[in-house]
Amino acid sequence: MKRYLAELEAPKITLWCYLCWYFAIVFQYFDPALNLWLSSVGIAVLIGIALNIAASQRGQTRDKWVVIRLYIFPFCVSSYSALIKGQGFFVLFPTQMKPLLIGVGACAAFIVIVLLAKLTTNRSIAERNVDPNA
Repeated sequence: MKRYLAELEAPKITLWCYLCWYFAIVFQYFDPALNLWLSSVGIAVLIGIALNIAASQRGQTRDKWVVIRLYIFPFCVSSYSALIKGQGFFVLFPTQMKPLLIGVGACAAFIVIVLLAKLTTNRSIAERNVDPNA
């Protein structure tokens, strides 16, 4: 896990931050209504199929995580929009300070963890590459 985090580049860090934000908001505004979650799954399946068709290229196989992400994105978008409806959000952001800080804090915490993984991994690699005879 540490190596995975240390090797993350900006685009994937951004995607992970999206997921951190999503979970922070879902945690605070969770609605147990089964219809909301079933609708989100239905949208994820329909749009996920379309995205996978659009992204496919003849004779080329894609990484399974890319395929999975193309289903997760529409699920998160549809459930997020249903959860924040009528909650006083400005575009995607809560107007109340506590939920906003929790969302930002979740993303910031993830970035700090990634930076620590990069720092400690780079340091251990550098220590292994030091020539004791120099």
